[in-house]
Amino acid sequence: MAVNFELHDLIAFRAVAELGNFRKAAEAVHISQSAFSRRIDKLEQALGIRLLERTTHEVKLTAVGREFARSISTLLDGLDETLLSVRGVGTARMGEVYIACVPSTVYYFLSNVIQRYRAQYPKLRVKVFDASANEVLAAVSSGEADFGINFLGGSEPEIDYRPLLTEHFVIACRRDHPLAKLRKATWRDLEGHDFILTAKSSGNRLLLDQALARTHTRLSPVYEAQHVTTLLGLVEAGLGVAAVPSLAMPPYEHPLLMSIPLGEPEVTRRIGLIKRKGRQLSPEAQQLYEFVAARRPARQTRKTPA
Repeated sequence: MAVNFELHDLIAFRAVAELGNFRKAAEAVHISQSAFSRRIDKLEQALGIRLLERTTHEVKLTAVGREFARSISTLLDGLDETLLSVRGVGTARMGEVYIACVPSTVYYFLSNVIQRYRAQYPKLRVKVFDASANEVLAAVSSGEADFGINFLGGSEPEIDYRPLLTEHFVIACRRDHPLAKLRKATWRDLEGHDFILTAKSSGNRLLLDQALARTHTRLSPVYEAQHVTTLLGLVEAGLGVAAVPSLAMPPYEHPLLMSIPLGEPEVTRRIGLIKRKGRQLSPEAQQLYEFVAARRPARQTRKTPA
């Protein structure tokens, strides 16, 4: 029988078999949904059998499709092993990458990038070290981490810094909070409201303290936490409001949280990829490094509330 399909068609089928959704699978392999549908149709036509049952709301594998999915998964995993072995990674280790990053970049940005990466390279293991900006810088400088995502490192002589974006700090509050009515907030608007801060050991705290020093604002800090993600949990519980980097906020309309642009003065930070100068990354680490760089956050740094 002539083989009238391509490796990309098999990868597309594996993606939809694992994700159960055409839109998500198309995003995972980075093609349009219409092009993705054509790949699946082409594969089914080449095999002469229906692999998927499609309805308006869901996609299910047929009995033959389930068996084919298991076989294809084994086949593609074997191919991954062979390619990694040829590139010098070794079949025993199967590749491992260690990323150090500030926590505010993990929840909504890095987690999404890793999810997409894993859809293409499921055998690669990724270790995430989420820590303070100084700890991230130290992990990369010492070689403990392959590379990092940080707002420090641009002026370090031993660090290669690759900018990803400049983000603004915003006010995080609940949708039922009085500040939620504002389209843009100033530091003066925060007076009289319970305010939640990161600890003084945090790099974000230094940026905020420097901003507040240029104003006559008198805030009422009532809680402190080490990480921005913890601040958001406290905000969501209704314990106050916080100034956080925009990247830490949900990129979609959240049922409880919302972000309000903050000004007078504006506070920004530059996020970038960092790695030690002169270090040759392993093939899998270099590949993930470029994958992250290509998927820099496309969202606006200022987010107007819905």
